[in-house]
Amino acid sequence: MSVGFPVAVMVLAVVVHFYLWRRLVRGTTRPGPARAWLTGILVALAVLVPLTLVGSRAGWGHWLAWPGYLWIAVMFYLVVFLVVLEVPRAVAGYVLRRSARGPVGVPADLVTVPAGAEVPPPAGPAVAAETVSRRLFLGRTAAAVAGVGALTTVGIGIRTALGDPVIERVSATLPGLDPRLAGLRFAVVSDIHLGPITGLGHTRRIVRMINALEADVVAIVGDMVDGTVAELGALARPLESLESRYGAYFVTGNHEYYTANGPSEWTEELRGLGVRPLLNERVEIAHGGAVLDLAGVNDVAGTPFDDGPDFGRALGGRDTTRTAVLLAHQPVQAREAARHGVDLQLSGHTHGGQMVPFNLIVPFQQPVVSGLGEVDGTQVYVTRGAGFWGPPVRVGAPPEITLLQLRAG
Repeated sequence: MSVGFPVAVMVLAVVVHFYLWRRLVRGTTRPGPARAWLTGILVALAVLVPLTLVGSRAGWGHWLAWPGYLWIAVMFYLVVFLVVLEVPRAVAGYVLRRSARGPVGVPADLVTVPAGAEVPPPAGPAVAAETVSRRLFLGRTAAAVAGVGALTTVGIGIRTALGDPVIERVSATLPGLDPRLAGLRFAVVSDIHLGPITGLGHTRRIVRMINALEADVVAIVGDMVDGTVAELGALARPLESLESRYGAYFVTGNHEYYTANGPSEWTEELRGLGVRPLLNERVEIAHGGAVLDLAGVNDVAGTPFDDGPDFGRALGGRDTTRTAVLLAHQPVQAREAARHGVDLQLSGHTHGGQMVPFNLIVPFQQPVVSGLGEVDGTQVYVTRGAGFWGPPVRVGAPPEITLLQLRAG
């Protein structure tokens, strides 16, 4: 892990928590014990964020995963709601300030008093106290709305993330497909993210749901684990029960390269479980008297380790009259796949954004966020993934297992 990652996380945590302190602590309390206690709690939560992100990757902080990642999710949606409330908060503040003044914007204590009327006492301290009370009212109202909104959103997101994946049934029409291959079905799953939060039931459920699809090919397109075989091998064992007509295949994702021992131990572990890794290589799928090339390339995260994608090795020298289906973790790899004549690429990585509004940010990095798209003439199907990374929360992007059927154009 580079030094830049923890430093960036710490800086971001400080900035975000300072904003939360101004809106949730300073804006809702008067100076005193309550403010001091709330400040201390927020400082502790700010420290928890980098400890969780760094510790869960390094392996020594797995026990921080549940509290740390849940707070990250709540923190994120608190910021979202508070930012959305900034405009109505400013408008309400302006209206309240105007109401404390006399006509035409003249302060109430400068308004002319008619002759014979009782002259009110100086209102300076009273006006100041009233101003503070109104600011506290606005701050507490905004904090309450943001708190309820964030907790409700995260609660729904937890239920979605930990529930059954959605079965998406998709047809991909390939113009050059041999009609004898029409109807060939792929069970596509990605981003299972076995880790400190998931349990054995997570893997068993995914295997059970894939087997119920009775697919011809099972494609696991990366980010299966967030740890070593020693830590998570038991959680992966149900994969040996995967059922399909022509086998189960796997390609690496970026998270396989984040593990302490690298991806090689996992590719060997999967071989032992009956799942074949496609490490910049291809196999032939014979179906109905015709043949399809199924290729797989390593993830781009392997490039610094001289283990990145090699499209020439995976796709070079093949019979180009055959349809080629490529397993590649990141949708962005489709640009290179198109140059090698790939008809269909199956990918994951994006999680469909996982938590709205991240789905609006993903397109800056990836050409397809989720579902079926096209990149330079190559069709790309991007699954939202069956698990989650970081917070066990999914908002607007439920977990997914896909049954994709080929059709001839």
